Amino acid sequence: MFDFDMLGLKPSLSKALKENGFTEPTPIQNQAIPLALDGHDILGLAQTGTGKTLAFGLPLIEHLLGLHGKPEPKTARALILAPTRELVNQIADNLKLFTRNTPVKIATVVGGQSINRQINTLAKGTDILVATPGRLIDLMDRKAIHLDTVQHLVLDEADQMLDLGFIHALRRIAPELGTPRQTMLFSATMPKQMEELSRAYLTDPKRVQVSPPGKAADKITQSVRFVEKADKGDALREILSQDPEALVLVFGRTKHGCEKLMKGLVKDGFNAASIHGNKSQGQRDRAIKAFRDGEVKILVATDVAARGIDIPGVAYVINYELPDTPDNYVHRIGRTARAGREGEAIALVSAEEVDLLKDVEKVMKISIPVAFGERPEPVRVEKPSRGSRRRGGGGGGGGGGGQRNRAPKPASAEAKPRRPRRNRRRKSAA
Repeated sequence: MFDFDMLGLKPSLSKALKENGFTEPTPIQNQAIPLALDGHDILGLAQTGTGKTLAFGLPLIEHLLGLHGKPEPKTARALILAPTRELVNQIADNLKLFTRNTPVKIATVVGGQSINRQINTLAKGTDILVATPGRLIDLMDRKAIHLDTVQHLVLDEADQMLDLGFIHALRRIAPELGTPRQTMLFSATMPKQMEELSRAYLTDPKRVQVSPPGKAADKITQSVRFVEKADKGDALREILSQDPEALVLVFGRTKHGCEKLMKGLVKDGFNAASIHGNKSQGQRDRAIKAFRDGEVKILVATDVAARGIDIPGVAYVINYELPDTPDNYVHRIGRTARAGREGEAIALVSAEEVDLLKDVEKVMKISIPVAFGERPEPVRVEKPSRGSRRRGGGGGGGGGGGQRNRAPKPASAEAKPRRPRRNRRRKSAA
């Protein structure tokens, strides 16, 4: 198949695709859309930036266009769950391109925004509800939404939902959904827990995969620069000065460190902004819009943005600090080389992060080329005593890169459901 016209979509959808510049489906779309149109459950594996949103979104809209009447108040016909606010908004914005001249309604609910406004929106009912799990449960508790009419469930970036502890929320939401239903699960990686999740939520799914988990986009040029931790700031500024008009996404590990790094760049005359878990939703939306529009050239972010930014113009991704989880490196660098463009990913690695780099290379099954310096011997960081631990970590200027035994709290887009504490005496789980 070489164009969307051959996938069996309604003429109105085919027309909307052409009007928005979509002519040829990506490999994941080519495989998933016909199967989804036939009503199969889908287990989709594809790296970030491969067009997963339309792979599940177009069949979803196609099915909904075939329904008659309006959704009932406080109900939804389809539910899309995503781990971050940014990803929820991105999914909704992409799908709205194809529902503008149709009766299909799309609503979003995320943390950090007025829950009363969301309650009022849901009171009218919606066809597609795109939500973060935490806020959806808040609305369920308030009886603002009933999910027994949901006939389509999509779990997008499901592996990140597992990483952020949303499995408990999924277990709470799933029993409330309508049956029978079609379920589509999309993920960039396939850890063992994901296999268990797919068995729990999917029925005889069709598996579609377009690239091995852990593989970066072919058009990303990767390199490593070995520098002392104290010299990372200077190394970053040197890279940024070489191409001052390029859009650059810089990743750090902690909220405090990213904010301090951004302020230091601004003080030195760089046009920078930041997004992380301590920013309000409005601040994050404005920063992303300014970055997308080119008003801000440098965006400093925690992993809250690793999968929630779809900006084709990002020329460079700089890992100022490597992530604790090697899969997150793949998601970070996937923010560049989007929509067929080329991009460059640069990692600044100190001795404290050498083991993290080894983990990344093991997952990706490559040796990342060294552009500067020599690989140092790993520096082992002692695990801090129980009394000396502090939540969140500091990371002055974005430092603290190699503390593997002191993994910072994941920077999620909203408050995440807490994991139940294990009773040391192993009391009955009843």
